[in-house]
Amino acid sequence: IVMYIGQVSKDILKWPRPLSPPVVKLELRTDAEYGMPSTHAMAATAISFSFLTATVNQYKYPFEVGLIAAFVFSTLVCLSRLYTGMHTVLDVIGGALISAVLLMLLYPAWDMIDHLLLTSPFCPLLSIVVPLVLCYNYPKLDYYSPTRGDTTTILGAGAGATVGFWLNNQYAMPAYTSESFPLRFPLITGKIVAVVLARFFVGIFVILLTRRLMKRVVLGMLRYRYKFSIGDLEARRRLEVEVPYKFVTYSSVGFSATVLVPLLHELLGLM
Repeated sequence: IVMYIGQVSKDILKWPRPLSPPVVKLELRTDAEYGMPSTHAMAATAISFSFLTATVNQYKYPFEVGLIAAFVFSTLVCLSRLYTGMHTVLDVIGGALISAVLLMLLYPAWDMIDHLLLTSPFCPLLSIVVPLVLCYNYPKLDYYSPTRGDTTTILGAGAGATVGFWLNNQYAMPAYTSESFPLRFPLITGKIVAVVLARFFVGIFVILLTRRLMKRVVLGMLRYRYKFSIGDLEARRRLEVEVPYKFVTYSSVGFSATVLVPLLHELLGLM
């Protein structure tokens, strides 16, 4: 929700990025995008403070420590956007404020949303259809900008992960319970380190493999359907190609991360 609102707001407001010169831009990939609001600032604020809000009543740790950590993390991300010359101070402040407002508005409904996403029989359908409709109805620009493609990537990954969480809750281990669990730090041993590293590298390998395979399969099908060459960048930027290409690829990545990777961990005895 945060990222979609942020990306769409850029293409509606159409506020330019800082002028260069005098600003030295250290990141060029997203230079074609508009600047307001900073979606990096939005994501950093949303992730850090929602994590704090969601865990402060579940685990025993000093609230002040969590608050400082959330503030420092989000501030560092905001400062990085100023340092790379991609945003103005107003861009990052606007992004942080938008996320703060969204958090306050959505927080009362968190438990209800969580329950519906994990238990509703309509969750898989809505998780795929709604993001796809949003991607296909993305604001049109006079020139190509990576915002639509990035937004499709984000919504696709979120859709795949949501379906994965729902599937796990239905058929694997139900996650929706009212129980709270203490925050425990196990004694670090060589075996624990080895298991953690093994889980990490197995997971990364599966996710990267899924991404690579799905890119080839989906792009191959779209090339056959719309008759364009693999090197035709303009064709790959067309709505009917870019949206399904990125959405299917990254929804597969999200599903793989939440379903296939844990299953493989269990089969390999890494749980």
